[in-house]
Amino acid sequence: MRILTWHVHGSYLQYLSHVPVTWVLPVKPGRPAGYGGRGETFTWPDTVVEVDADEVRDADVDVVLTQSVANWEHDRHALLGDRVHDLPAVHVEHDPPRGWPNDALHPVQDERALLVHVTHFNALMWDSGATPHAVVEHGVDVPDLPWTGERERAVTVVNNLRTRGRRLGPDVFDRVAAQVPVDLAGMGGEGEADWLGDVRLADLHRLLPSYRCFVNPIRYTSLGLAVCEAMALGLPVVGLATTEMATAVENGVNGYVETDVDRLAGHVRRLLEDRDEAAELSRGAKRTAAERFGIGRFADDWLAVLQRAAAG
Repeated sequence: MRILTWHVHGSYLQYLSHVPVTWVLPVKPGRPAGYGGRGETFTWPDTVVEVDADEVRDADVDVVLTQSVANWEHDRHALLGDRVHDLPAVHVEHDPPRGWPNDALHPVQDERALLVHVTHFNALMWDSGATPHAVVEHGVDVPDLPWTGERERAVTVVNNLRTRGRRLGPDVFDRVAAQVPVDLAGMGGEGEADWLGDVRLADLHRLLPSYRCFVNPIRYTSLGLAVCEAMALGLPVVGLATTEMATAVENGVNGYVETDVDRLAGHVRRLLEDRDEAAELSRGAKRTAAERFGIGRFADDWLAVLQRAAAG
């Protein structure tokens, strides 16, 4: 199959490229947002191909996979014209609803389409309405590296922590960092005392296993790929008991989740002091990642979704 999609979330697209189909990415001059094609940040397989946006209307495509409201409401129509009505449509929703989620009707309302949520929490909170929906949980692929935990520090990976609002938990990060040493990696961290920089993904994967544990300060987003990757690399995860985090992290098994930030900081402090406990949680984190976030299961689930859509 040939799947038309957009480069919206680079890390997610990197893992989608493990699905045995051809991914067709539209590109525009200057490569604006969503039309950057393969880009330069990731190493893409040959099954990820670029097509000039002006040529998409005549391109060989079996399914259209939109990844943002703009993709759904505007981009697919602009690129495909009347042909958009003849192609199976799948929309992947990367986030839980904002605002008041109990009354959040998803903007994709089409009984002929398929809405895919990336966590069961998101599916629970969104009202999918007339659109059939499915859940495909994250899958990650990281190098097989041993966790050492040699750095008596915690690490957080969040892009643009200070500019994305309270839901990303900048205040939570500050409260924890005031009590224990925490390094921050990700875009937009200029000015942070312990900023590691915008580390390339491959380099980040090699760096993380040296940290004692991973801190996730985020209040309300999907279960981040950074959390799944950290678990797969063997880092105990300490974070807030909200969204899908409450099911992915089990206290005393692979990390700790709390709604009390001071208790959360206390867990981090204890892990920095007790490498033996951190090592036991590290083994639990790797087990959880292997059982729940394997890239093979992810690719199989997505292939089934795309085949279902193509078959009508």
